[in-house]
Amino acid sequence: MNTTAGTRFAAAHTTLTAAHHIGDYVLQRDADAAAKGKHGPDGALACARHVLSYAAGQALALWAADRYLGLGLNRRRAAVGLLVSGATHYAIDRCATHWPEDDDQAPLLVRAAHKIGKGTWLQRDPSAPALLDQALHHGCIAVAAAVAAGRPD
Repeated sequence: MNTTAGTRFAAAHTTLTAAHHIGDYVLQRDADAAAKGKHGPDGALACARHVLSYAAGQALALWAADRYLGLGLNRRRAAVGLLVSGATHYAIDRCATHWPEDDDQAPLLVRAAHKIGKGTWLQRDPSAPALLDQALHHGCIAVAAAVAAGRPD
């Protein structure tokens, strides 16, 4: 089947978003969720384990959607899209538990959020860190889907 880039994007975005929720809430081990934001190698390893299971879930879902729907995704583009999703997911999740912090030791994304005026919200509203985390993930998933859905070459 010959699909358009828009059709491939819509299918990839829907698939990656659904797989995101499975990977973030069903596949993630509780121990990794608790440790992924810690400074040092233990936090980095916990985050890496989470992102590996997350990315595997997204890869399986995207592969199944491509096969079942006949999307004609280019494998290299899909792999790069999955890499974008996984790498950005790792960077965002390393900020876990740090979002309210406003100092030089905070992760780069946390410092950026404070610089653009989100600090008061992140410190005042207990739901703000999770909301910002998910907003960033969803924005990155859109970029990943666009990369995956590009011209099939």
